[in-house]
Parts: sequence; C-alpha cells; structure tokens
Amino acid sequence: MNPSHKTLALEHIHTGDKLKLTYFEQGHYIEGALREINYLLRDYHNDAVHPIDPALLDQLYDLKIMLGINRPFYCSSGYRSPRTNARLRKRCRCGAAKHSLHMQGRAIDLHVKGLDTRKIRNAALALHRGGVGYYRHLNFVHLDTGLFRSW
Repeated sequence: MNPSHKTLALEHIHTGDKLKLTYFEQGHYIEGALREINYLLRDYHNDAVHPIDPALLDQLYDLKIMLGINRPFYCSSGYRSPRTNARLRKRCRCGAAKHSLHMQGRAIDLHVKGLDTRKIRNAALALHRGGVGYYRHLNFVHLDTGLFRSW
C-alpha cells in the first residue's frame, strides 16, 4: 500500500523543537518539509544541519502506522557531526559507533511518551529494515537505514 501522503510528528528532547508535517505527497518528497526535518534533527551540540535520509523518515512513518500511534517521536539524537560523534565515543557509554550512521543522517534515537520502548523495538524488528538498537536503561530505540541487524 502506497499512501498518497505521509505525515510525521517529531520533537527534539534537547532543543524543544517540534513539528508535525507532511513530508511526502502525491508520490514526491516535499523539499520544504525535508529542510524543516533536517533542521530539527541537526547536531544540537554545534547546530550543524545535514540532510536526513528520506528512507529513515519512511521507516519512521511505517513504524508509526504499525504501532497505531498519532503521538510524536521524541528524538534524542539525529544527525551527529564527526566531531560530536568522536566526543560521544569518549564520554558516554551510549554505544556511539566509530562509523555511526548518525554522521550520514541515516540514524535516529527515539522514544514515544507513554509507550514502552520494547514495543517500539519489536515493531521496528518486524519491519525488517535497517538497524534496530534497544537501549532499555536509557529509554530509547536506535533506528537506521543500514543493513538489517539488531542489538
């Protein structure tokens, strides 16, 4: 099934930025909407903006449909500059990979308020697309557009 339009609601937990918009309509991605998403998912440490892979947005949209939710995805990390990624690798035990897909705009860390992250992980695994990381102790799920794998 190919929907005629795709809408997402996103909120960034570190910046407070939020949006709800249609990013795909009548078979085409909407450039202005993609720019808004790129900005919201910027590297909040240095405000670097990078294009977010539309396939990641489609993965989020399909996850939203599978979960049957209309609530926003709360993002803790979208795009990461190489410098920010290197800093995270040194400072935190959050699993920042040396060649993280966050640095290519192909990954997001998220949760949905009021929804157990296990449900998000299980739905993402059922999509059988990209990487699915489950960080129960940090209350987020990592999704990316790389090869299908999980941890």
